[in-house]
Amino acid sequence: MEIVIYIYNGMTMLDAIGPYEILRNLRDVNIRFVARKKGEITADSHFVHLNAKYEIDEIQKADILLIPGSTVGFIREVKDKKVLNWIKKINETTHKTVAVCTGSIILSATGLLEGKKATSHWKPIEMLSKFGAIPTRERIVEEGKFITSAGVSAGIDMALYLANTLKGEKEAKAAQLVIEYDPNPMFQSGNFSTAESEIIKFAEKMLMKDAKKDLSLWEMIKNYFSTGQFFRKVPQSPEGTL
Repeated sequence: MEIVIYIYNGMTMLDAIGPYEILRNLRDVNIRFVARKKGEITADSHFVHLNAKYEIDEIQKADILLIPGSTVGFIREVKDKKVLNWIKKINETTHKTVAVCTGSIILSATGLLEGKKATSHWKPIEMLSKFGAIPTRERIVEEGKFITSAGVSAGIDMALYLANTLKGEKEAKAAQLVIEYDPNPMFQSGNFSTAESEIIKFAEKMLMKDAKKDLSLWEMIKNYFSTGQFFRKVPQSPEGTL
């Protein structure tokens, strides 16, 4: 089984590595990290790096395509026509196409989620509607061959859900045990619907601080949340825009 994880500069590392740690323990899988161009990929923390051994021009098909999210880096991806066209092309060959966090916004920008329910990180989830998807505040949403998951850590749950679908309960449970995934958090503040308003505001400040690390995108994201406008001020990528 060929699993392709698309990575890009500014991505949130756990969005990709969390699911990877589950999926790599399944039998008969080959996982490849693929980027627009092969080489070093820098996370949104500007600290952790991954090496993409493949570029999208080299990958023509996959059984599973996984798209991770990011704090603000996803904005570049939704404007990159070459990347979006590649996702649509690979999707024609996949058994499942899945996304973590704001990776669902990248996926929705292809038009593949139009009219379908999808989830994402609690802060930018309404952006899904800009591409015709139906924002749904659930941890995991499955619509046909598409599976989307909420923010960051939800990618691990999504990968377990996917493992169960692909390989059955026994193997999924074993993969869970291998990484000893037995969450028992000290606080019950990890869900937007139950978090206190004071905690939500504090978390938003944290996200803004992280987003400002990429000043080229900060003004775009700030403009969206203040006005609801997103595309007018986004510069075109070298490959053009949709």
